[in-house]
Amino acid sequence: MRNLKLLRTRQCQPSQALGIPQGFSLRVDRGSLLISSEYGIVEVDPVTQEVTNEISLTAEGFLPEDGSGHIVGIEDLPDQESVCVATATGDVILCHLNTNQLECVGSVDSGLTVMSWSPDQEIILLATGQQTLILMTRDFEPIMENQIHQDDFGEGKFITVGWGKKETQFHGSAGKQAAHTKPVEVSPALSWDDHRPRISWRGDGQYFAVSAVCPVTGARKIRVWSREFVLQSTSEPVPGLEQAVAWRPFGILIASSQVKANKHDVVFFEKNGLLHGEFTLPFQKGQVKVNELLWNSDSMVLAVWLEDLKTEINSQPKTYVQLWTTGNYHWYLKQSLHFGSSEDSRITSLAWDPEVPYRLHILCRRWLYLCYDWQWSTDRSTMEGVNDSAGVAVIDGGKVLLTTFRDAVIPPPLSTYQLQLSCAVNLVAFPVVSSSCGDFAVLDVNNRLSIYRSSGYDDEDPPTVQNGAVGGSGFKVPIRAPQLEKSYRIDLNTKEERNPLWLRLLTWVQDDLFLAASQGHLPAQTCIHHLKLSSVEEARIDISSPVTVDGDVISLSCNPKTQLVALQLSDGHVMKYLWAAETPTVVPWLSSSGLAVRFPSPCMQIAQAVIGGQDTIFGLTDRCRFFMNDAEAASNVTSFIIHDEFLLVTTHSHTCQCLALKNTSLKALQAALGSTSTPDNETLRKIERGSRIVTIVPQDTKLILQVPRGNLETIHHRALVLAQVRKWLDRIQFKEAFEFMRKLRINLNLLYDHNPKVFLDNVETFIKQVDNVNHINLFLTELKEEDFTKTMYPPLEPSSALERLDSDGKKVNVICDAMRTTMEKINAPKYCLSILTSHVKKSPPELETALQKIRELREQAPANAGSTSVEEALKYLLYLVDVGELYDYSLGTYDFDLVLMVAEKSQKDPKEYLPFLNQLKKMESNYQRYSIDKHLKRYPKALGHLSKCGAEHFPEFLNLVQDQSLYKEALQLHPPDSQENKTISDAYGEYLIQKHFPEEAGLVFFRCGAFQKALDAFRISGNWKQALCAAAELHYTEDKLASLARTIAGKCVEKRNFGDAAVLLEQYAKDYEEAILILLEGTTWEEALRLIYKYNRTDIVETNVKPSLLEVQRNHLAFLETQKAAFSRHQKRLAVVRKLKEQARNELQDLEAPNCPESDLFSDASSMVTASEASSKYSQSISRISARSSKNRRKAERKKHSLKEGSPLEDIALLEALGEVVRSVDSLKGEAHSLLKYLVLFGYDGQAQELQQALQETLHLMERFLPEIWSPELHPSQANPVWGPNSTANSITAAYNQQKWTAPAIQVPELFMPPKLDKSIQWKLNLLQ
Repeated sequence: MRNLKLLRTRQCQPSQALGIPQGFSLRVDRGSLLISSEYGIVEVDPVTQEVTNEISLTAEGFLPEDGSGHIVGIEDLPDQESVCVATATGDVILCHLNTNQLECVGSVDSGLTVMSWSPDQEIILLATGQQTLILMTRDFEPIMENQIHQDDFGEGKFITVGWGKKETQFHGSAGKQAAHTKPVEVSPALSWDDHRPRISWRGDGQYFAVSAVCPVTGARKIRVWSREFVLQSTSEPVPGLEQAVAWRPFGILIASSQVKANKHDVVFFEKNGLLHGEFTLPFQKGQVKVNELLWNSDSMVLAVWLEDLKTEINSQPKTYVQLWTTGNYHWYLKQSLHFGSSEDSRITSLAWDPEVPYRLHILCRRWLYLCYDWQWSTDRSTMEGVNDSAGVAVIDGGKVLLTTFRDAVIPPPLSTYQLQLSCAVNLVAFPVVSSSCGDFAVLDVNNRLSIYRSSGYDDEDPPTVQNGAVGGSGFKVPIRAPQLEKSYRIDLNTKEERNPLWLRLLTWVQDDLFLAASQGHLPAQTCIHHLKLSSVEEARIDISSPVTVDGDVISLSCNPKTQLVALQLSDGHVMKYLWAAETPTVVPWLSSSGLAVRFPSPCMQIAQAVIGGQDTIFGLTDRCRFFMNDAEAASNVTSFIIHDEFLLVTTHSHTCQCLALKNTSLKALQAALGSTSTPDNETLRKIERGSRIVTIVPQDTKLILQVPRGNLETIHHRALVLAQVRKWLDRIQFKEAFEFMRKLRINLNLLYDHNPKVFLDNVETFIKQVDNVNHINLFLTELKEEDFTKTMYPPLEPSSALERLDSDGKKVNVICDAMRTTMEKINAPKYCLSILTSHVKKSPPELETALQKIRELREQAPANAGSTSVEEALKYLLYLVDVGELYDYSLGTYDFDLVLMVAEKSQKDPKEYLPFLNQLKKMESNYQRYSIDKHLKRYPKALGHLSKCGAEHFPEFLNLVQDQSLYKEALQLHPPDSQENKTISDAYGEYLIQKHFPEEAGLVFFRCGAFQKALDAFRISGNWKQALCAAAELHYTEDKLASLARTIAGKCVEKRNFGDAAVLLEQYAKDYEEAILILLEGTTWEEALRLIYKYNRTDIVETNVKPSLLEVQRNHLAFLETQKAAFSRHQKRLAVVRKLKEQARNELQDLEAPNCPESDLFSDASSMVTASEASSKYSQSISRISARSSKNRRKAERKKHSLKEGSPLEDIALLEALGEVVRSVDSLKGEAHSLLKYLVLFGYDGQAQELQQALQETLHLMERFLPEIWSPELHPSQANPVWGPNSTANSITAAYNQQKWTAPAIQVPELFMPPKLDKSIQWKLNLLQ
């Protein structure tokens, strides 16, 4: 839905040139034109409008001096700095432009009619006067010569397999009569045909088409030849075929023109010579002839050069150039250039620029040269009010196809309205003022400006406006149809009339004022015109030109909010046009830093917005570079549009990004658009490949996209949708927000999460606005505990996040309670189903309360009109809850009538539940409820009901307690002094012993008076103090108590509780000697000496204490020596293993192949197996023994870290062993301190000094090597992320290989942390230093 917009026009007419131009070639490297005439070649510079070079072909006799000569072909050869010219007399001349030397490189006696170079300028094709084709190299060496007219069809001749006759074949839509039609008799060439051949190459130069008049039939045919000069195909007979032929550069179609019985068509041929589509020219039969057809370089635009046929009435024919393009299988006439009938404006030649696809060069007879630069543009309304219809206008010749997207999305080539004008249309303009919303203006080729105004619901459409895809016969369309208000004539002088499209960039800035641009008096100047509309009665336009800009203005943009007009020059400079000032002026557009804004490249589309209080200009080039002021924000943008407070762009990655313009800065916007990472919010969404923005509906969320094949897609961008929803919620417009969210599948939790406090304060408003039970139920059923403003729909501006409502209750429960309370207050019968939903949705669900509501509904009076019946409520509840679960809950209400109602609504078989219900009805009330609760597995409630059934049911009560372990609940149901409580406590104690809680069991036994069981339980748990208390309750004798004490003391010794054992032996067994020996065994020297001196047994010091001290000292020395040796051995081995692994890692990285043949370097002695391989090996091993006992699993874990030399994880095992050595030596400090004191006490200073020195040396050794063993590189750290949008296949592979070496597969990170030495213990004695 785009139009061709004229960016700029260049016009020049050198005064000193002689003769009449016959053709031209573009000298792209110099920007000049090489024009051929009957006297020679003239080089013209369009910028200076001067002749820079002139080469005469008459001096050396290549052309006659009387001016009757004709040049049939001219081609610029930039690599040779020459131009090749072919004359009608048969000479091929190479003209050197630097020296003006002429070289005749070949001559044909029969003369030449056409010279055509291949697109790559490697091959020349000449058509001679004898109807032959000569193929030559670029060095003018002949390759082959062939006759143009061949009897053979070509290599692509169709093969007939002989399946029946033509009369029996299927003829499609033509019907059976097509089988009896006679072959078309081909008429001779048209009378105005010049009978000259025409040649057109395909874009890749592999094929060319030749259109020539057959000498036998006199009719034109098109033949397709290959680059190797082999005939491929011949076109089918086409009556009325004209001379023009043009092969689409990127495609299979060959364009030509055909005069039919009642119309004039441009027809297309395939490479096999068959017709393939056509479109009709907007002329009557016999009115015009087609001189040439030309495709632009990207195959998007077809230029048609037409000329009126001379008649008695029309002796001065007009010439036309039409630009056609196709979309969605429809051909549009986008631009028409009418050159009038004067001799000055008659076209001699035209051509598309080979490098700039949309630049058209036209040369007229009086040396008038015109250059038009076109670009695609979408003509759409730019208003932002709700009254704007979001109109998009598409030019199609004399029609304007207007589609109003607010009313309906109608795909092209259809439209809402078709505006028929009397002549072709060149420009369409929409107003930028809100007072003219829905209006638009049309400028046609006759320089008439037609103003269309939007109207109401009239009974009849104006004659010039017809309904397109909406409405029909007898059907009234309730939308505003535009009506023609008036057409205004723009009067031009003679010089301006020579340029068919004098005005460009038409912009409607006020209700009666237009801005437009045109070329100035000098080539590099642009005039800005003010077109002031007079009254409707006068129908006149006053033109003023207050400003002339130095440079070519290629864009003109007006901001509908600020009415600021921006001009873009061809060099990228952006100017600000103060059109509303008393004296209009042009000033530079300044950025926030005060510098003039200049786009790095000229932009084809510009727009304005205010960001951070600063006017900002956006620009998009035809190379998809997107600029914000003078900074490039992205290089993959295909289209953009500014909507309210958002910037929307589409990209080459097939995404549509929506960025907020409010409360942001230009740098933040550039960073967001230029970021390569995927945003984690709703600003980005996927779109179909190649989609471009057509328009967006103001004050709505409809974004219209057009895909390459031409059809339209409407999307509602999530960012726009959420922004609109948030606006409605801020305005307390719940109904609009709810309907919108329901339609576009936005989670309804946002209604609450956007602002919980406001929602809870306006619950009644919400219910009254929605006022639909089904919609309220939908809202309640979608509720989740999740805060959707933090997960699914985070705000684009983090600062705009509202403060959360502090509530101890859960979100769903708070909403359900608030909604239910309000609905019950407004109209409980009306919102009965919603009230039930609020009960069911709570966590946990209040199903019993919901069933109670239904029971209350059944007990009430007959339902009023509009209220909910019991059956309806129950059916709805069954829809929300599983029928089995609801049946169980109804049974839990003990209301059998309600149970029957639920069962009847379900699919249950009456044989399943009726016998059970009948059996329950026969029971006593408490036992009945016990049976129901036990059936529903509500055992605590069942236990309560059973306790009320009497003592005869206590055995059943006790069995239920033991089966379901309900001891705590059972104890609360019976008094503490009752026999039932004691029985339950006894059973509870036995249960605790089974669960390995003997101490708690002892407490329960002791409380209920079972002291023997309490004694046994305390003895098992090791609580000897409570055990002795229980023995006292049992009145144990002294002997029995002493025996008990000795038994418990033995258990304490086994657990190495020597202090407790000594207390038992001394105080209860009265055996202090045994107590002293046990204390000496436990190295509790202080307590042992206390008992020795308490009982005055100093002889034990000599017999037992001193020998024990010396023995422990010797043991400590031996232990320290062993640990010191082990530490040194492991430390040295660890250094060797690490060195070997580093060597292997370096060799592996050099080979760049982890599994290379050189992997035999990883010998058992080297310990070089990778961690990943070791991990997989041992993970398989562990998986095989996972089902074994815990003892075997611990054994496997120990084997995993083996100290055997060459094992895969030897370095990890060494770290583990070294850590154990350090910790064991460090733990010896406290015991060594006590031992040293008593060695000194009894005079063993030498032994004490020896022990202190040995421990000190061992600790110093370990402290010295700790940093080396546990280096910082071993500490586990957060690695750089491997995955992500910035990762590549190579980076992921490299990271994986690195981690494979550097991160061993160890599940115990503590191994990599150095053990901490406790330096707070003062263990050394100063006496020994």
